Amino acid sequence: MPVTLDRGEAERLVHAYSDLILRLSYTYLKSTDDAQDICQTVFLKLLQKPRAFSSPEHEKAWIIRTTANACKDLLKSHWHKTTVTLDAAAAVPAPQPEAGSLLEAVGRLPPPYRVVIYLYYYEGYSAKEIARLLGANPATISTRLRRGRAQLKTLLEQEGYR
Repeated sequence: MPVTLDRGEAERLVHAYSDLILRLSYTYLKSTDDAQDICQTVFLKLLQKPRAFSSPEHEKAWIIRTTANACKDLLKSHWHKTTVTLDAAAAVPAPQPEAGSLLEAVGRLPPPYRVVIYLYYYEGYSAKEIARLLGANPATISTRLRRGRAQLKTLLEQEGYR
């Protein structure tokens, strides 16, 4: 017989265990935001597939084990290893293109053309890869590249480049 979780039981679990989950997650992750994400993850697991616990100790043990496992999964995930906090990213200023440079001219193109020109020439993606990244049709990306090049040529000619 499947176990169902009513609203009152869900509220009881949140009141009983949210502090525990947050504190335990924070000790693993040292991030309040990540700890809150783990808290939601643990409760979602419990709400999506309710379990029958033999005792309050069994319930608490499951919560602790699930929280620890979710934290460990996050710590070994590729996403966690390759990202930094916004505070750390804010300390590194974005490079400013030099006035009169090609990159500065690309920056003055309309966004749809600017993005594809940048990804194609500066990051080395093919039109098909850009289409996949942006969720667009490859023909659309090819058209934007062609139009972006034409607009870039016009901009550069107006500034005296030949």
